[in-house]
Amino acid sequence: MGRADARRAQAQESRRAAKSGGIRRLFTWKKLLGTFFGIVLLGMGAFGALYLYVDVPAANAMAERQSNVYKYSDGTVLARTGKGVNRQIVDLDEVPKKVQHAFVAAENKTFYKDQGVDLKGTTRGLLNTVSGKGKQGGSTITQQYVKNYYLTQDPTVSRKLKELVISLKIDQQLSKDQILAGYINTAYYGRGASGIQAAAQAYYGIDAKDLNVSQGAYLASLLQAPSQYDWNSATPTGKKLVKERWAYTLRNMVEMDWLTEAEKAKLKFAYPQKPKPAAGMEGQTGYLVEAANKELEKQGVSAEDREAGGWTFTLTVDKKRQQALEKAVDDQLESKLDREGSKVDATVQAGATSVDPKTGKVVALYGGEDYIKHYISNATRQDYQPASTFKPLVLAAALENESTTQDGSLIGLNTIYDGTSKRPVVGSDTPFSPQNQDDRSYGPISVQKAMNSSVNSVFAQMIVDVTPAKAKETALALGVPDKNFPERPAVTLGTMNASTWDMAGVYATLDNHGQKVTPHILQSAEHRDRTVNPEKPKREQAISRASADTVTKALTGVVDAGSGGAANSPAYDAAAKTGTSENNKSAWFAGYTPELTTVVALFGEGDGGRKQVSLTGTANSGRASGSGFPARIWADYTLGALGGGSDKTFDLQDVERGEVPAPPTPSDTPSEEPTEPEEPTPSDTPSETPSETPSETPTTPAPPTISPPATTPPTTPGLPPQPGEDDGQPGERPGGNGLLGQ
Repeated sequence: MGRADARRAQAQESRRAAKSGGIRRLFTWKKLLGTFFGIVLLGMGAFGALYLYVDVPAANAMAERQSNVYKYSDGTVLARTGKGVNRQIVDLDEVPKKVQHAFVAAENKTFYKDQGVDLKGTTRGLLNTVSGKGKQGGSTITQQYVKNYYLTQDPTVSRKLKELVISLKIDQQLSKDQILAGYINTAYYGRGASGIQAAAQAYYGIDAKDLNVSQGAYLASLLQAPSQYDWNSATPTGKKLVKERWAYTLRNMVEMDWLTEAEKAKLKFAYPQKPKPAAGMEGQTGYLVEAANKELEKQGVSAEDREAGGWTFTLTVDKKRQQALEKAVDDQLESKLDREGSKVDATVQAGATSVDPKTGKVVALYGGEDYIKHYISNATRQDYQPASTFKPLVLAAALENESTTQDGSLIGLNTIYDGTSKRPVVGSDTPFSPQNQDDRSYGPISVQKAMNSSVNSVFAQMIVDVTPAKAKETALALGVPDKNFPERPAVTLGTMNASTWDMAGVYATLDNHGQKVTPHILQSAEHRDRTVNPEKPKREQAISRASADTVTKALTGVVDAGSGGAANSPAYDAAAKTGTSENNKSAWFAGYTPELTTVVALFGEGDGGRKQVSLTGTANSGRASGSGFPARIWADYTLGALGGGSDKTFDLQDVERGEVPAPPTPSDTPSEEPTEPEEPTPSDTPSETPSETPSETPTTPAPPTISPPATTPPTTPGLPPQPGEDDGQPGERPGGNGLLGQ
C-alpha cells in the first residue's frame, strides 16, 4: 500500500470514529434518563391537571329514565317496557357477608387494598378502545361503580380517563363498604333486574338477605355477561362458561380466606328458576318483544342500553297478519283442545313464523299459548326435528349437484325410484332401510309422486345418490342452522334441529328462486342520542334458480295431489311440505305462496319443558300429523293474511329436466291419505293402480330409470334402530318406522 492509500484509509477511520462519537454523545445514558423522567413528569403534570379539572359529577338520572316503545310496522304501539327501573336499594348489612365476598372474589380480589383503580387494566382498556376492540374487562369494582352510577357505558377514551380520575376521588371520599354497596345495587344482572335485590328475586325468588354462597357466586358471575350467562336461555357454551366463572369465584374466596376448602367442596351449582315475564307481556306480545331484543343484541343494542330507556323500536310485524295468525291458531287448534281435562292436550305447543320471501321481514309470529304461561318461544326454539320438511332440501341438493341414480340416470322430477317400504339403501356404508308411512310399498314411483306422498324409502336412496355430505352443504346454504348433524342417510328424514323461524328462512329462499332470505324482525331502533340502522342481510344466491324453481314445482304437487291437500285452495297458488318427526313428537307444515312463506309446527312438550312427548291423541284425533292441525292453521292464516286470496302465481321460468307428470286420476289416489292416516293400517298389498305396481317396466311418462331396481325387501333381523327412526311398533322389525317423516 502506498503512502497515499495509507493517508486515505487513516482519514476514513477518523471520520468513522467522529461519527460514532457523535452518536454516543447524542444518546448518552444521562440524556436518555433525562428524557425518560421528562416524559414521566409531563405525564404526571397532565394527569394532575386532569385530576383538578374533572369533578365528581352528579349521579346519572335514574329517575328520569324513559320507557322503551315497541311498535308494529304501521307505527301502532305493541308494547311499552322499562317504566322505571326494576331496582330496590338495600343496605350492605342486608347482604350476607359471604355473598359480599363472592362479588369481590369474582371481580376484584384487591378491592379492599387498592386505591380504586387498576392502572394496568385501565391502560389495556384504553389501548383496546383506541384500537377499536371495544369493551374490555379489567376495571376495579370502584371503576365499575363509577361507570354505572356517574358515567355511561360508552367505550371511549374520554370516558375511560374520567372513570380513572373519578374512581381515585371516590375511593378517597367513600368507604369500601359504601362503594361495594353502590356497586351491587347499580349493576345490571339481566332479566330486567338492576341491583342485587331485584336479581335475587328474578333468579331465585328470594330477598338478597336470604342468598347463600352458591347463589351469590352465580349472581356475581352473571355480571360479566348477563345475557350470555342466564342459565335458562344460555347456549351450551354459555352454560359451560358461567359454571367455570362460578367455580373461579369460589376458588378465589378460598384463596382470600373467605371460604374454607371443606365449605367449598360441599357447594353445588345454584341453578336459577325460570324467568318470570314482566307485566304487559301477555299473549303474543312477549314473544314479539323477545324476538326483537335478540336481534337488537346482534345489532349492538345491549340489554344495558335498553335498560337506560328512551328507545323506540319498530318491528317488521304486520299487525293485521299477526292478528290473522293468532286467530287461525285459536280457531283451528286451541278451540279444539281441552288443556285442563286432557293430559295429551296439556302438552301441545304451537309455533309459527311467517316471512315476506322478497325481503325476509317477519310479518307474523306465534310463540305459544301465552308468554306469561309459557316463556319459551315455540317460534324460535331449536330443540325439535323438522322431519320430512327436510326432504325438499335433499331434492334441491340432487338438482344443484346434477346427481345421478345408482344406474347413472340424472335425478329429476320424473326419475323413477323404488318405493318399496323398508328397502335397504344401495351404495351406502351405513345401513338404512326406513319404513314408509303405514308400511306402504309403492313399487316404481316418480320423484314427484314420492314427494307428494312423502315416501321415505325414495328419499333415503336419493340422499345416498347425492351423498349426505352434499345434501348437508346445500341445507346449510339454504339456512338450516344445525351444523352438527351427522352425514348419514337418516338425515333425509330431518333428524337435525331447527325452529319454525329457521325453516321459514329456508322455504322463503326456495320461494325467492334460490336467493338467500334471512328472516329478521327489527325495522328500526331510534333513541334521542343514537339511531341504529339494522344491518341488511346479504342477498346471495344460495342455490340456482333452476334448482329452486324445480323444487317449488315439486311442492305444488304436494298441495295439489299429496299430503298437503288441506292447504289446497283456488284462492291462491301454493307449494308446501308436511313433516312428522320420530314418535310423533312434532308435526310440521312448511309452505309458501308467491307473496308469503309460513311454517307452522306442533310440539309435544312434557315435564315443564324438560322432555319431548308424543302428540298422538291431540284433540282426540289420533296421530297429529303435519297434514292435520298445522296444515289447517296454515291455510286459515294464509287466506286471511292475503286478504281472502291472491291471483299471483309462481314464476317458474327455469324448471329443470322435463315437465311434472300429470296429476294422478282419482283411481290413483288412495281413499285414505297414504302419508297421514289417523290410524295406521299396515298392508302388504297397497291399493295402487297397475302403473304404480312394482314391475320391471314402469309405465310412467318419463323414461324408466329405476334406482336401484325394485326388489322384495329382505328381512334383516337384528338390524339396530337408526337415527331418526321409531324404535318399532308391534309387529315391526327393529329399525322400522311406521310414523316418521310424513
